[in-house]
Amino acid sequence: MSLQISTLPNGLRIVTEHMPGLQSASVGVWVMAGGRHERPEQNGIAHFLEHMAFKGTAKRSALQIAEEIEDVGGYINAYTSKEMTAYYARCLVADVPLALDVISDIVLNPVFDPKEIETERHVILQEIGQALDTPDDIIFDWLQEVSYPDQPFGRTILGPSERVSSFSADDLRGFVGQHYAPDQMILSASGGVDHEQIVHQAREIFGDLRPRGISVVEPAAFIGGERREVKKLEQVHFALSLEAPGYRHPDVYTAQVYAMTMGGGMSSRLFQKIREERGLCYSIFAQSGAYEDTGSITIYAGTSKEEIAALTQLTVDEMKRAAEDMTEAEVARARAQLKAGLLMGLESPSNRAERNARLLAVWGRVPTAAEAVAKIDGVSMADVRRFAGDIAGAKTALAMYGPVAKAPGLGAIRDRLAA
Repeated sequence: MSLQISTLPNGLRIVTEHMPGLQSASVGVWVMAGGRHERPEQNGIAHFLEHMAFKGTAKRSALQIAEEIEDVGGYINAYTSKEMTAYYARCLVADVPLALDVISDIVLNPVFDPKEIETERHVILQEIGQALDTPDDIIFDWLQEVSYPDQPFGRTILGPSERVSSFSADDLRGFVGQHYAPDQMILSASGGVDHEQIVHQAREIFGDLRPRGISVVEPAAFIGGERREVKKLEQVHFALSLEAPGYRHPDVYTAQVYAMTMGGGMSSRLFQKIREERGLCYSIFAQSGAYEDTGSITIYAGTSKEEIAALTQLTVDEMKRAAEDMTEAEVARARAQLKAGLLMGLESPSNRAERNARLLAVWGRVPTAAEAVAKIDGVSMADVRRFAGDIAGAKTALAMYGPVAKAPGLGAIRDRLAA
């Protein structure tokens, strides 16, 4: 592998990684503008803008955008997250210049045609409606809201329907003008790519753009709280979140190992105790999420209204027990799972392009996979036990959806964790 980084005079960063033997490549632009960069009245506009990028530019219609990539067998897509918006394409090596031309065109030159805005507004409102009808989807939005109340970080990516219904072309242009500058972008490409060729093309496309300075965001503060929504469903959907380290904290890898031991697979504690031994649920998992200045450990399960109390109590008891009897075998298995997931993922040029962009945004460099493996290997059983003890006393948030009458409240969960 050959990773190279260049920076244009206006601040645009370009990172490429050549993967020998590949006939394909992934190329995209990552913009440091996501949900947490929105003002309250803008909630949902980053995601709306992502949709509008595909609805036509000064030189391409929406159909032409799709056809130019698909005519050569490629794939184009985008996503919006809390901290960034990404526009990317996968194609054969010979078509990398075309892919970069199309991606840069939709990022820099959207026309925001009023008719297309109205069409896409309806699409996004349908997307919001679909999320509201998907309990194991919407519950995580609610969990985020009660974890970070009245903060940009706690608001949904999609935004509320009333906001989406009011966005205009001027609103979209205003957000672009504030955030879509070269010093707020990273161009990342991996696969059968040539660094100098991409830098040359990037200089032609982005070189005359003016920098605007990095946007300052409101720091995230995990507060915690509870949201219970009653609905006639077959199951209670249960999501518990506890404050955890952000990705700059030295414990971020310990958090990942802990989450894996608790609910990262079929051999994990929660899966074995609650599903395999007691049969209380079909789905249960734990995961670790990390951002620039915050993070969380999240546990999710779905169960019947008769079993929710037992499931909740067992979950809390397993969390407490981990601080006392977590074994070396469990930690070693979790480390192996994390390393395998990392290394197998890096066989994909798309995953590499995304990883390189994200790490460059965080650290100003791209740590090697070997560095990440060493960090994972450095997490000991004692580290995980200590973390398990600390997390039991962390700030907590709870979201429940369905027939929740018999479900314990957040106060009862906190009391049991502290006992």
